[in-house]
Formats: sequence, C-alpha cells, structure tokens
Amino acid sequence: MRIFLLAAVSAAAISGAAFAADKPMYGTWGVDLTARDLAVKPGDDFNKFANGAWEKRTAIPADQASAGVGYDVYNRSQDQLRTLIETADASTPIGALYKSFTDEAKVEQVDDAPLKVDLAAIQAISSKAELAKAMGRAHGGFGPDLFSLDIYADARTPEINTLYIGQSGLGLPDRDYYLTDGFKPQLDAYKAFAERALEMTGHADPAKAAADVIAFETAIAKVSWPVADRRDIEKSYNPVTLTELQAYAPEVPWADYLAAAGITGRDQVVLGEKTAVRDIAKLFAATPLETLKAWQTVQGVQEMSPYLSKRFVDSRFEYVKVLSGQTSLRPRWKRGVQLVDGSLGEVVGQTYVAKYFPPSSKAQMVELIANLKIAMAERIQKAPWMAPVTKQAALNKLSKMTVMVGYPDKWRDYSGLKLDAGDLYGNVRRSGAFEWAYALSDLGKPVDHAKWGMTPQTVNAYNGGLENKIVFPAGILQAPYFDPAADPAVNYGAIGAVIGHEISHGFDDQGRKIDETGKLRDWWTAEDAKRFDSQAAVLGAQYDAYEPVPGMRINGQLTMGENIADLAGLQVAYDAYHASLKGKPAPVVAGMTGDQRFFLAFAQAWRDKSRPDSLKQQMASDPHAPSNFRVIGPTRNVDPWYAAFGVKPGDKFYLPPEKRSRIW
Repeated sequence: MRIFLLAAVSAAAISGAAFAADKPMYGTWGVDLTARDLAVKPGDDFNKFANGAWEKRTAIPADQASAGVGYDVYNRSQDQLRTLIETADASTPIGALYKSFTDEAKVEQVDDAPLKVDLAAIQAISSKAELAKAMGRAHGGFGPDLFSLDIYADARTPEINTLYIGQSGLGLPDRDYYLTDGFKPQLDAYKAFAERALEMTGHADPAKAAADVIAFETAIAKVSWPVADRRDIEKSYNPVTLTELQAYAPEVPWADYLAAAGITGRDQVVLGEKTAVRDIAKLFAATPLETLKAWQTVQGVQEMSPYLSKRFVDSRFEYVKVLSGQTSLRPRWKRGVQLVDGSLGEVVGQTYVAKYFPPSSKAQMVELIANLKIAMAERIQKAPWMAPVTKQAALNKLSKMTVMVGYPDKWRDYSGLKLDAGDLYGNVRRSGAFEWAYALSDLGKPVDHAKWGMTPQTVNAYNGGLENKIVFPAGILQAPYFDPAADPAVNYGAIGAVIGHEISHGFDDQGRKIDETGKLRDWWTAEDAKRFDSQAAVLGAQYDAYEPVPGMRINGQLTMGENIADLAGLQVAYDAYHASLKGKPAPVVAGMTGDQRFFLAFAQAWRDKSRPDSLKQQMASDPHAPSNFRVIGPTRNVDPWYAAFGVKPGDKFYLPPEKRSRIW
C-alpha cells in the first residue's frame, strides 16, 4: 500500500513546488506585525500587544472550539492530508477507509444495524463476571471499561514494557464536571444525551436509566484522582502481583478480565491511581447489573455515534457542543481525514513527509536542537539550586537524550489491518482491534526506542519521559513555529522555545524522578529539591492568581510542570539565539532589535482565541495553562524581556527582579 501511494505521488516530481520557501509565510521576516495592538503596553498584557489586533478581527469558526496558530497549522495539515487521501483508490487501505466514511448514503442505509449487534451482546450479559469479561474485551473491540489498560516501559525496569491499570469510566472529560457547580450545563447536556442514547436504542425507561448512569459516574468521579495527583509519577507507580491485586480489589475477577483483554501469563501489573482502582471495583460490586449495562450502552453509543447515521451524529453533537462551545459540526471531509489520520497514521505520514517535509528542514532542525541542548547544558551548569553532583547527573542525562525529528526511521506495518470501502462501522472496530493487538505485541518485551508516540503529521511534540528522548514530528515544523525562510530570531523564539520546553521536561518536578536510563529514581539531593521547590512555588503562586475565565483561576499545581517548561524553554531558546550570533550584535530588522523579534515570535506562536466553555474544559483537565498566559507567564520572569520592551514598575505584569522565578 505504501508503494502505491509513493508511486502515485512522486516525491521527486512535486518536491520543487511543495518545498518552495522563497520568503517567510508571515510578514517580511516571519512575524505578522499587523496582529499587534499597539494601544496596549507590552508590560500590561504582552499577549494583547503581540496579538490583540488579530484577536479583535478574528471570529472563531463555528466548527472549532478556538482559533489561532495551533488551528491554523492543524487546518493546513488537514488540507495537505486531504490532497493525499482523496486521491487514494478505494482498493487501498486509505481509500477504503475514507470512502466508507464519506459514503453518506450507505451510512444512512445501514443506520444502527451493526450497533444493535453490539448492544444485544450487552443485554445478554447475566452476571457481573460476564460484564467484567465484556469490559476486558472492549479494549480490542467495542464498549467502555471502568479501568484503563496501558502498555509502556516499566518505570523501575525501563527496558521492558509492562501493563499499567488505572482509573476510567467517566463519560465527561474530568471528575470536576460531576462535582463542581460551574460545570452544571455540561453535566445536564451529558445526562440529556444519555437519555437520548437509551431511548434511541430501545431502553424501556430511558429517563430513569440515564439518571442511574449519571449517579454511577458521579460516584466514580468522587473516588477518582484529581489530574494534579495523576501527574506524580511516584504516586502512580504501584506494582502488585495478580494475587495481590485480587486481594486488594476482590470485587473484580482480574484474571478473567485480563484474559478477555488478551492478557494472560502476567504475574505482575502496575496500578496507577491505586485507591481509585480499589474504590471503583467496590462500586462495580455495589451497582445493580442493569445500571452497569445501561452505562455500557450510553458510553458505547457515545463511542460509535460518529460512525453511524445522521441521527446519532446529531444527538452526540448536541452534547459535545456544550463542552466546546462549537455551534456547527465540522464538515464531513474533515472528520473523514481525521479518521484516516488516526487509523493509518504512518501510512499517510510516509507520503506526507515525502511531499511536505524536505531533508533541508530536518537538517536545520537537528542543528537547532543541538544548539538548544548546548544552551541547556550551560543553564544546568549555572543553576544556583543544583549541587555539583546533581549538575553532573543532569548533564549526563542531557547528553544521553535522544532526538527524533520529522518521522521515524522505520515505518510501521499495517498489512494486517483489513478495511472495506462499504463497512464504516466494521472498519472502526477492526482498526481498534488492530491497535490493541499492536500494543499487546509489546507487553513483556524490550522497549523499542525507535517507535514514535505521534504520527509524522501531528502538530505537537513530546518528551519521551521513561525513554529519555524528545520528538518533533514534521507536522509542527511549519510556520509560524518553524519557517526555513524566517529570520533566525523568529525560529529561535518560536520552535526554539518548544524545543527548550521539551528538553527541560527531563529536569522538572517529574523529570527529576527519572534518570538518564529512564528509570524511576530521584537523582536530586534533598537540598536541591528544597531550593527547586522554593522557586517553583514562586511560579505556582503567579499562575494561581491568573483568571482566564471569570470565577475560574488556573491551578498552579496542575500546570506546574508545563509552566516550568514554558519558562525554561523561553530562557534556553534565548540563550541559544544569542550563541548563534557568535559574539556579533543581532541585526536590526524593520526597526526592531533581535530580542524584540525573538519575543514577538514567541508570543505569536501561542496566538489563540478560545470559547469560554472550551477554556473551562482545558482548565479542568489539561496540565497546560491557557495560551494567553503561556505568553504572559514566562515573559514576565525573563529579565531581557523587560529591557527589550521597556517594561517598568507600574505596568500590570511588571515583577520586581527579586520576585521573578529563578528556576533556570
């Protein structure tokens, strides 16, 4: 299949047009200066100074939760993928999956016939033991589970993959949606969806059953761990034998449950949210079987509605739009591209990088990352809170940090996935089973460090944590994050800060607990930790005071790791930019100094305008702060920013030097 796609769209034939970059995409040197609101002082709101005019003139599209750079690059990537996907023949996996989604007439004709088969299996369940097996089978097929199952490196033996069991079971994004009055509209919308789902699937008393489902999920929410606690890698590493697990949470037949998921012969597993697993097991035992079956039905309908007829799609959107604030469903082609992208990521990715990611961009990024690692090493050496022994350990970890850019060296094999242009529902189910089998193939085996956790076209980046690697897919390496034709100050301020962000995760409040081999081991001294925590508390208190949505402040503890990484990324990128000048002063461009261009590029890279409901969802469940404070929060702690824009006492976000966080 890959040969067909590459042959159909020859990289050599299109590379000249696809890779052309004679001038920057934004402005004359890489930043859109028309986005600025010059009526706002930089020290009063640097985000509005850099992006305020854009924000005023920009309307959020009806089918989006927000607008901004992230969506701009994502939509550009989706358009690029569309040109690759729509030209694929229906006899290929890409063509078959896309055609099955875009053939609306066939989807309407089939309606919910395949769903009825799955729901009939739920209704046939006559005991909790059978239901536990059904939850296990859900990982390779259809339906929800009260527990999450994940396979990745063992934190104590990071060269071997193990099984992690954690909390799950909620239909809403986070426990706070059930427990906080501020999310009552979203909870009401979910309850209404649950009632519709049960009514549409023939339940005898959908109103009562929906109320029972919501009460059950609320009870799960009460015993679930908050997101801030789930960040702690030490708290979330609780190895137990299967015998110990059965004694700890006896209400679930764990061996049968795992066997149904395709997992046998395991003597040890790792519990994530340990007490939550125990308490959810108790709820499983205490809840009537009919309520559990109604819960499975509601969540199963929610899972499969996007692949059913219009009445199911619309019912689900009535609920989803209350979460996001969207007023319109995305066009079908966009949803189809997303399905193909998520199901056949590296098949699409192989052609994507051939057309849109030239070797020159990869070489430029590799050099940029090398410069950022040098700058990070210098920051480590100068860190006043680190003892010499800790600095040496940090430098050792940094030197062994693997860098991956653009795309994997070895492409994944999808030949075992069978797709049918006339069977959308079946395609989605088979794809899910294929992904679970792929995950299971790693269980108990050595970690393959060459594998990627993101596809090449993903607009994101990540730090591999237990694998001590940083990964930058081709998808994010587009303007304004990265533009080969832009002024160097722009690339250092934008993608450079992203690189620094990911590097620094190896040395933050959680990275300190993972050594150079990826092993869970705190390699700091107690005194290091105290000094670090003191500076982290300064930063956390700043974020606790920010109020992006009236009446809802940022959780500085939940966002701590990402806030530290944002600040570190900006500082390390700034150092690397100045090192790249090799002792020469930065040129003045369009009347702006190098530092001004650098900070403006940083601000532009976080340009975003979100709907209030979308922001509330992010603040409840996402460890990243809202974008405007990813601009304001770091810059006000960086001394050169003050000099670059003349920020002085009296400006709203001015911080006296002694109150700035000095982590890095």
